[in-house]
Formats: sequence, C-alpha cells, structure tokens
Amino acid sequence: MTEKTNDRAYYMRNNLDKSSSPYLLQHSDNPVWWQEWTREVTGLALKMNKPMLVSVGYSTCHWCHVMAAEAFSDMETAEYLNSNYICIKIDREQRPDIDQYMMHFMQAQSGSGGWPLNVFLAPDARPVFAVTYAPVKSEGNRMSFLEIAIRVNEYLKSGTDRINQFDAVEDEPPAVQESILTRDISAYYDYESGGFGTGQKFPPHSILLFLLHHLSVKDDEEVRKIITSTLDAMMTGGLTDHLQGGIFRYCVDRKWTIPHFEKMLYDQALSLWTFSLAYKVTGNLDYKVMAEKILKCLDECFDNKGLYVTAFNADTDHQEGATYLWSHDEIKSILGEEDFLRFCDVYELSEEGNFEGENHLLRKNYRPLNDLEEKLLKVRKKRNQPSVDDKILTGINALVAIAMIQAGRFLGRPELENKAENIVTMLLETFWDDHSLGHSSYNGLLQKQSYLSDAGAMLTAMTMLYETSEKWKETMDQFAQYVESFREDGRWIESRADDFRTMMASWTDQPVPSGVSLAETGLARYAMLTGMEVSPVPYRRAIQSDFYNINALMRNDLFHLYTSKKPLPWNSLPASSLQRRGEPETDCFNKVCRML
Repeated sequence: MTEKTNDRAYYMRNNLDKSSSPYLLQHSDNPVWWQEWTREVTGLALKMNKPMLVSVGYSTCHWCHVMAAEAFSDMETAEYLNSNYICIKIDREQRPDIDQYMMHFMQAQSGSGGWPLNVFLAPDARPVFAVTYAPVKSEGNRMSFLEIAIRVNEYLKSGTDRINQFDAVEDEPPAVQESILTRDISAYYDYESGGFGTGQKFPPHSILLFLLHHLSVKDDEEVRKIITSTLDAMMTGGLTDHLQGGIFRYCVDRKWTIPHFEKMLYDQALSLWTFSLAYKVTGNLDYKVMAEKILKCLDECFDNKGLYVTAFNADTDHQEGATYLWSHDEIKSILGEEDFLRFCDVYELSEEGNFEGENHLLRKNYRPLNDLEEKLLKVRKKRNQPSVDDKILTGINALVAIAMIQAGRFLGRPELENKAENIVTMLLETFWDDHSLGHSSYNGLLQKQSYLSDAGAMLTAMTMLYETSEKWKETMDQFAQYVESFREDGRWIESRADDFRTMMASWTDQPVPSGVSLAETGLARYAMLTGMEVSPVPYRRAIQSDFYNINALMRNDLFHLYTSKKPLPWNSLPASSLQRRGEPETDCFNKVCRML
C-alpha cells in the first residue's frame, strides 16, 4: 500500500509500484504521477488548491489497457496532468464504494457509463466532469484526453462556485404487484435472439434466477420460452468457452456471436447457479452438461489453493481474444480430414472467420464432441495465455460457495457442498476477525475495509451450509448480527470508509446481486431456518431488482419450508425449498402446512 506522508515531493512521481492492486500495478510505469486514494492525497489536493483526476478501472478491462498504452503513456498528456492535477487511480474491485459514487455521477451527467471511468474533481472533491475512453489524439469530433483535461481545468479556473455537491443516493425501486413482474420482464426480452435488449448481450443472471424460481412455483409457457431461449443462446453462442467451459463477460452483438473475451469469477459463479437450477426446473440435460463445464473452468482456471482468483484478461499479448481464436486451416490440420468433418457438423467454421479473419467457436447444436474439444484445448493451452488478476475477493468467493452448494443439490453431486464449506471456512480464516470482514487480499496483503455485499453473501452461504449441518449455527448467528450492523435509520449502508463518504447500498442486481438483496436474502433465510417470524415484503421493479424478488418470493411463502428430524434428500424436494431440523415434520408452502 502507498505510504502515508505529507511530503509534497513524495507525490511528484508515480507511486503505484507500492500498490496491493494488480490493476494499479499495471499503471505503475505510466509517466502520469498516479497515487492511490488516501486521506493524505485528497488532503494534499485541497491544501494545494489543485483539482483531481480520478481514474477508475479494473485489471482485465480492455479499454483500460488501451488508455494506459495511449493517453496515459503520452508524455505531453502526462506532463499536463502532473502540472495541473493530483492524479489518482482506483481499482473498482477493491474500492466499489468510490466506483459506485463516480459511476452514479457519470450516469447522472450522461445517462450511461463504463470503464475506464475518468472523473475530474474540484480540489474539495466535488465531481465536475466524467468521461470513459478518450484517444491520445483528437479524432474528428472526438476530443483527445489532453484536450478534455485542458478544458476542464480552464473551466475550474473560471471559478468553482457554480459546482454543486453531488450525492450518490439511489432511490428504492418502486413496489410492484407480483402479477406484472413477468410482463415487465418480457417487455425487455429479445424475441429474435434471446436475452434482453437489442444491443450488447450480458448474461442476465439475476433475471434468469428469478424467472426459474417463478417457474418452479407456477408453470408459464411464456416464461419457460424466455428462459430456455436465453440459456440456449448463451450456451451455444460466443458467450461460452466451448473448449474449457465457463463464460466470457458479454457479447458485443445482439446475436451472441463475439464476446468481450475477459472472464470474470462472478460470471462463473452466477452462471453455475443458473444452469444448475435450470436443469432442476426443466430437466434439460444440456443445462447439466453446461453447469459441469463451468465447474471444469473453475477448477482448471480460477482455483488458487481452495479460493478463487478474480478474473482473466480479454487480451493476450495486447491482442483481444488471441488465445481463443482459430483459423479454418489450423483446426483442419490438428483434427485431420475425418474428424474435421465431424467437427463442422457441430461448429460453425469458415475460411474468412467471424472475428478479424479468424474463428471464434460457435456451436450449431448440442451434440457432444468431448474428444475433439479436448484435442483442441490441449493445443490452446500451449499458446500464450491471458494475464490473470489473482487477488481474492471475499464476496465473490462467497457467491462461488453458494453456487457450488446449489449445484451440488441440483446436479446430485454432494461433494460440491463439501467444497463450498471449505471455501467459506477459508474465507473466515483469512478475512474475519470476529468483528469485521475484510474485502480482498493480494500477495498476502489484506484489505480490511468492510462491505455489506460481502457480509450478505457470506451469511447467505452459511444459511445454506446450516441446512446440512447445524455446526454452523453459532457462526451464522454472529454473521446475522454483523449484517444487521450495516442497517442505519431503516436503510442499508454499503460501506463506511475512513477516507471516503459513507455509501448507501445499491438495489441494482446487475451484474451481481446487490448488497441490499444479499443482505435481505441472508437474513430472511436465517429467520426461516431458526424459527423466527418472517413478514411479507413487496416485490420491486423488474430488471433492476430481480434477485431481491427471489427474496420476496421466499418471504411471501412461495418457497417450501421443510421441517424434519433428519435431512431430506435434495433431489426429492422442489427447486425452491429450504429445510431445517425439528418436529413436527411438515412442508409449509403458500400459507398451508402439511404433515410429511
């Protein structure tokens, strides 16, 4: 971590070489005098009356790398920034509180946002202007990053009195009737290509999880079609790594053809959960195969001595997707004539390719080709590989544990629950000090800041482990109290940092479940499993609060709650079920309890 000092000369250099963030270390060679966010750095900006440039990104972000190589490596740009700004780099995965605030500002300013997220601030940290990627040289109507920095600085020199304070407060999504949730979701559904929207396609984890639980309660052909067509598009198209399993972050086109090639741990966890649940609800064996391939990806790529690394880069040797692409002739040469024909019966392949003259593999059908896929994977593993962000994130690892518990139950693989228990145990040993939960670790350095999202994910995982083993009772009790400590005046707090403003928790369940949703889910499960009263809650706006609405299903008595003297086999229970030990032995569902 960067040293704490008030010596101005100390900050007249790039200090990211002292960072505990893989992303920040990637920028340690920039000529920009990057600093980490600390009280000392922001205090220096105020003392010198110097504006700040805060640049937020993450280590596997393609356009973050482009800016690092272009504008942030340009001497003219660097000299201007160093002379006129205090420049600060943020790893959004280590500081989601700062990222959330800056992203809210950009969305308020322009209606959209992304990374790299570059925000210019007045000396007292009031945000002024935000921009994502900007080129090193002006191109037509697109200004260079240097030109933007000059114009912002000139604006600030004209006076800061007109710059308002910005409060990143996210309003609670409105309550809605359960009967309109699926209608509202279907309004966003892409009937042509599956998924939601007509542009870039992100895996809609929370939407699918909600719809699957809804379908398990009430059969609905329209909902079933939305689920299966989206899962099928994800499974056969370019989102999936068909050789090693797992999924990429998103596809850049409507038809799920070409992905942005980074692989995120949270996507593997949530897609494992989704496809396992889909197999349980629909009985489609292809979804089981997909889930098992995601497990293969987790084991072969992400596993690091029992915990799981954060992400894999989109680029290999500065070329996007290079590890994953194939020429027509290369595959033919590797497989031979007969196997090549068999391969072409299952995969789309052309001499001209579908991405920069090469082929990103897309399936035409679900027929298994394990032998040929393993043969190609063996060749692919000999290529240069994308870099890995090997920091450990507490909350995302807890999501992996949750997904493995669910996969173990839905796929009939109880050993996965044992693996999940080991994950939670290791997270406790590494990050929990009996009072607070740390957020991340890298190279043995622990980030101790606490977040509601991490606490909620851990509690939810523990409630699932408690269903199998009551030895988790004491730790679960402790974590339920810990999660409650993030509630303040009836609202959820995401974090209270010493060097940044208190951030309210988000309600938005994309791309991962929000802190609010994880906390509410963990506490609702805890209450149901320990015999406490659980009151109904309203459903919230679809597309935004879909994971929260799973919690609403549960709290409105649309999950089965089994009470029995001995554990019941999960394969005999409906998908939306909880179980606890006790008597009398009952199945309570939809306001009716029946004797077992």
